[in-house]
Amino acid sequence: MNLHQLRIFCSIAQSASLTQAAKQLGLAQPTLSQQLSKLEEKLGTKLFDRALNQMELTVAGQFLLRRAQLILNEVEEAQGELREFAAGTRGVIRLAGLNSIIRVVVPQAILLLRERLPQVEFDIHEMAPSEVLDLLYGRQVNIGLIAANSVAKSNVSFKEVPVVTDPYVFAVPSGLDLSAVADPDTDLAPDARSVINNCIRFNFASHLSLRFERWYQEMLPRHRLAAQCRSYEVALGLVRAGLGVCLVPALAVQDNSGVMAGIDLYATDQPGRQTVAMMPSQYQRAEPYRSFLAALREAGENVRLPKILPMPPFIANKGAEERGIINQR
Repeated sequence: MNLHQLRIFCSIAQSASLTQAAKQLGLAQPTLSQQLSKLEEKLGTKLFDRALNQMELTVAGQFLLRRAQLILNEVEEAQGELREFAAGTRGVIRLAGLNSIIRVVVPQAILLLRERLPQVEFDIHEMAPSEVLDLLYGRQVNIGLIAANSVAKSNVSFKEVPVVTDPYVFAVPSGLDLSAVADPDTDLAPDARSVINNCIRFNFASHLSLRFERWYQEMLPRHRLAAQCRSYEVALGLVRAGLGVCLVPALAVQDNSGVMAGIDLYATDQPGRQTVAMMPSQYQRAEPYRSFLAALREAGENVRLPKILPMPPFIANKGAEERGIINQR
């Protein structure tokens, strides 16, 4: 066996198909198949059961996966330490994560890190949580920044370090005053009622989507789905244009210059978004990653949230009713 074959084997084992593994590694699918066949021939046993392009690990494959991950982690740790000897404090941190966290938290963390390690460079990718995990499994990034509850725990084998928590807020076009609205159907003018009942949702992280859908059904029973988006930025652009409302994490609505113009934010009863830094365990101990994680945590503690208006009465009342029902049960 060689390290190249072990990396190919691990990537296939952690992917849904040969096609996905080939994409992660940047190799042609026939090359992957050939290398896998050579590895199985050397070992004298099948590592996968193949059916309709789906790869299912055999018992021998499961055993090798555990050993191969330990081997590759040890090799990467040794290589990283040797690079530190060769280059001192110079290095490249490859980072992937949510746009809102990269825009607001990461720049402040980089400024903090530069005070100690000014020669560190960054390779930054803005991606959805599932794409971040693909890059982590493919060893194309060192650190991923995603919401802790955006992926199934059973699919994650990385260390998680809490970075920042921001509340979910109700984003509406500026001027849509909800401060005294106990019932949108009776307390709002027809134009305002039409806007608040046009809801913009997100179609990633299915369990979160379902949670938000239930929230809209409880708070705005007459709502309609106006649009589905894959990014907060697109959704907020629609809100700013007066086309609807959406439920978003507070940090998605601001950058380092402040909150987006044309949007008001109201508090909600939803649990906050906890963003974590995910990485293979060896990066927690090695520089410059260890110092950058500390900088991320400090930046997260010091982050300033945008102005959030008090919870509208119709949200507070519905939330209280729901809590009362749960307590009665």
